Amino acid sequence: MTQGRGRPRNFDSDEVLDAALTVFWRNGFDAASLAELTGATGLTKPSLYAAFGDKEALYLKALERYKANWLGRHLALMESEPQGKRAIELLLQSIADMLCHPALPGGCFVVNGIADLGGERTTEGIEAALHLALQACERALEERLAQAKRDGHLPGKADVAGLAGFFYTVIAGMAVKAKAGIKREQLEVSIKLAMTAWPR
Repeated sequence: MTQGRGRPRNFDSDEVLDAALTVFWRNGFDAASLAELTGATGLTKPSLYAAFGDKEALYLKALERYKANWLGRHLALMESEPQGKRAIELLLQSIADMLCHPALPGGCFVVNGIADLGGERTTEGIEAALHLALQACERALEERLAQAKRDGHLPGKADVAGLAGFFYTVIAGMAVKAKAGIKREQLEVSIKLAMTAWPR
């Protein structure tokens, strides 16, 4: 997968990003070593940096990959369901499936990253990007809940912003518990209880 000077790249950029994403997802930015990143991607440090930039740039590209491949999938499922309450429940279930998937690193890339903020090597750029990703997810929830209100699936007095914050707090809590090894079945109980907060 390495490349010589002046020769065209002979590796798949998406595959390399997926490999780096797995390392960062599992370990966070600070704890992900260059040895792990080069070992996972099959690239030397010069080839990796030439293709993607430094470690921070690689992390930010991995974050974008995560948002497109995983967060995008969850949000598309939520937006495709016409019934408001069911749309939110499907979102929570889809995220729970990812959080506990045995082939994935565990937890949520964004929530894991937020929990790691404050490390010696975490940059302002990474902190800002993680906060923006978190805010984007909560904003998508708020927009879907606002649509549910317009469709009559929520009462007129419903606090859409408050509900969005509540459901994102549920998501973040599930992510932390999944990272700690909780079983998918236990998250399902939390989802069912969370949905009882849906205003009538």
